[in-house]
Amino acid sequence: MPVCQFINRFIYYDKYMDENNKIQYLSWQVPEYEQPERNRKWYLLATVFLLVCLFFCFFEIDSWKVVFLGVNSNFIFALILILSAIIMIINDGHEPIMVDFRIGPDGINIGKKFYDYDVIKHFSIIYKPNLNIKHLYLEFNNSFTHPRLSVNLYDQDPITVRNYLLRYLDEDLERLGPPISEQLTRLLKL
Repeated sequence: MPVCQFINRFIYYDKYMDENNKIQYLSWQVPEYEQPERNRKWYLLATVFLLVCLFFCFFEIDSWKVVFLGVNSNFIFALILILSAIIMIINDGHEPIMVDFRIGPDGINIGKKFYDYDVIKHFSIIYKPNLNIKHLYLEFNNSFTHPRLSVNLYDQDPITVRNYLLRYLDEDLERLGPPISEQLTRLLKL
């Protein structure tokens, strides 16, 4: 990279940081959870999948014969499948609640929850306009009690958010795209 191009880039970021240092906090609203668009075909495939899984909870195929498992049936898995289906149907009937997301000098507020910067390990921002991806990811120190948090940036400028968070947190530069779990969730519309 030529020296003049590097200096211009440095001056640009330095100017941007000065603008960001004047910002007291960043705030916007996000839905409580992402609700995918599901059509009739999705519901039909999900019902078939559910019925096949329920079938194999109680039966097995041995030498092309259907055998009832009886006491060895997988009742807990059947219960988990049925409860999951009920929860998905109930959630589909309700619109997600919009909550305030606020990044301030003392931590991050999401609705009524507050996260101090001490409990957050690092952050990353994925911005891919051609794929319609503009997300902030927060990784917590204890991933068992606090799983990774994904927040849509909507109309927020990703550079402003990044520069603001750099004051308080480390950035994960290794993350180049959304996590596989999030990609699968979007693909399967869960």
